[in-house]
Amino acid sequence: MLSHIHAALIRAFGRIERPDDKRRDPVWTLVQGVIGAQTRTAISNASTDALKARYGSWESVAQAELSELEELLRTQTFPSVAAERLKACLQAIIDARGGVDLRHLSNVPDDDAMAWLEDLPGVGRKIAAGVMNTSVFQRRALVIDGHHRRVVQRIGLVPPKADTQRAYDALMPLLPPEWSAADIDEHHLLVKRLGQVHCRPAKPHCEACPILEWCDTGTALIPSI
Repeated sequence: MLSHIHAALIRAFGRIERPDDKRRDPVWTLVQGVIGAQTRTAISNASTDALKARYGSWESVAQAELSELEELLRTQTFPSVAAERLKACLQAIIDARGGVDLRHLSNVPDDDAMAWLEDLPGVGRKIAAGVMNTSVFQRRALVIDGHHRRVVQRIGLVPPKADTQRAYDALMPLLPPEWSAADIDEHHLLVKRLGQVHCRPAKPHCEACPILEWCDTGTALIPSI
């Protein structure tokens, strides 16, 4: 089913491919995820770049005063929470690795690498998958944000109250085995776009949805389909 949905979304929205120059270092990707709760991606990207520019290294960020970090992260939706989680996460990596470096994960099986990341403070399944898939690692991990989860819940691929981890565990085995990490990344971006444009939290635009024929919720709302 996912391959049919993917093709339909490409017909509706066109290709959404992440160019190689947009794939960042895994630590940068981790930091962006940790500070980015409920904040627009462009804002979190700018904040991540500002942190590195201000302190010069992630080790220096870990040593910075919380008040300084909070001020630098003031454009984030929850600056105090972002500062606390970031400092704790970076310090945990230093304690485990002697510095802020994730290169060891390039030689670790996907599931083990995801588990290592999820043991870090402030890192859940979405952030771990983002580090593995959207950074230069380019590993086969599916990022699932709120839009993506809402879509697959309405389609009926995961239970209505499934959290991100449960949705991930249900969807990963359904991904076509021939899909590369880039294909999986594009699939997420396409499903996210669907959630933003048609499959809205309230009053979804089911009649215009390009994947209506595969959606349990939409076909129930529009029984003539």
